[in-house]
Amino acid sequence: MVSVAEAADIIFSNLYKPAVESVPLQNSVNRVLAEKIIADRDFPPFDRVSMDGIAIQFRQWEIGQKEFVIEFTQAAGDEQKKLLNPEHCVEVMTGAMLPQQTDTVIRYEDLEITNKRARLKIEKLELGQNVHRKGLDCKQHDVLLTPGILLSPAEVALLASVGKIKVDVFQLPKTAIISSGDELVDVGVIPKAFQIRRSNTYAIEAAMHSMSWKATQFHFPDDKEILLNSLRTVLNNYDVLILSGGVSKGKFDYIPAVFEELGVRKLFHQVNQRPGKPFWFGASNEGKIIFALPGNPVSTYMCFYRYIKPWISKSMGIDVPGISATLSSDFSFAPTLTYFLQVAVKSELGKLSAYPEAGGGSGDFVNLKNVTGFLELPADQTAFSAGEIFPYFPFRNLV
Repeated sequence: MVSVAEAADIIFSNLYKPAVESVPLQNSVNRVLAEKIIADRDFPPFDRVSMDGIAIQFRQWEIGQKEFVIEFTQAAGDEQKKLLNPEHCVEVMTGAMLPQQTDTVIRYEDLEITNKRARLKIEKLELGQNVHRKGLDCKQHDVLLTPGILLSPAEVALLASVGKIKVDVFQLPKTAIISSGDELVDVGVIPKAFQIRRSNTYAIEAAMHSMSWKATQFHFPDDKEILLNSLRTVLNNYDVLILSGGVSKGKFDYIPAVFEELGVRKLFHQVNQRPGKPFWFGASNEGKIIFALPGNPVSTYMCFYRYIKPWISKSMGIDVPGISATLSSDFSFAPTLTYFLQVAVKSELGKLSAYPEAGGGSGDFVNLKNVTGFLELPADQTAFSAGEIFPYFPFRNLV
């Protein structure tokens, strides 16, 4: 048996080595950037009007001029025009190029405009106000984005601004999610009294969607020969296998023995944790990675968020900072195991407060609807006091 820290070290020492693929810009969100993005021009590329109003020469206001004749209009998308008479002004629209021979913009709210004449209603101006200066955000050839960034809509906007019709991203591993067990039926089947519907594989697949990581689902019965032949085929066709069930010490838990027969190296079996103690992890000589998780729903779910999601992030080069939360009430846990305590976390006075939602054990997946993640409580401690801070692994974002 290994500790949680040892299990994580072993897993993170066996990262996936992603290839690079090019995808259309519209399909790049939630993918991991694999190229450096350089500004092809200054941002903004010209002195940009940031408020609807008039543009003037600040010097004219300094010498006491309060009323300006509108010489022409500069709209967004027009080529830059030039103010000919410094005592005049230009009516300007947001996003337009600042006209030549002007340097300050006064918004409509601070003006009275009658018969093409604009009179200032304010007593204070600043040189250059309401002008977004060329190159203020970044300069041409500046690095905008680096590899390892999980692309959000904000980064997609930057990619569009530099003309990236296609984007190089890291290719996610071809992944199989496998359930086993004769008691399991598909979601569309009415189960008999001794059966339950499969849910773990759907939970895993849904959890993968946040990184656009896709998978193919399989289900195999508790038959060693069928498992042997089926898993041999899946191993040949997929880079990563995530299994749920069949790894404990039951009479029909064949998964560890089957992988041994298939030549997969066991890197550990059993982790000093609750839930999820029977967790099995291995790798083939061809570099295929196998996560064999316990079949209890909460065990499967927590192992995914504690180990598999961080593993894929590290494989893609994403730097994911650790999160901590403060325990809101006293809690005790006697066994010398690392305990994954289900909690509902709230942001209070600038810190994350974790409220225990222990539930009914590793089979109580109904309780997961009440929680936002779990605290990792250390194995060398049995009493945990309100106010103590522990690592927090979120299942969902705070609203």
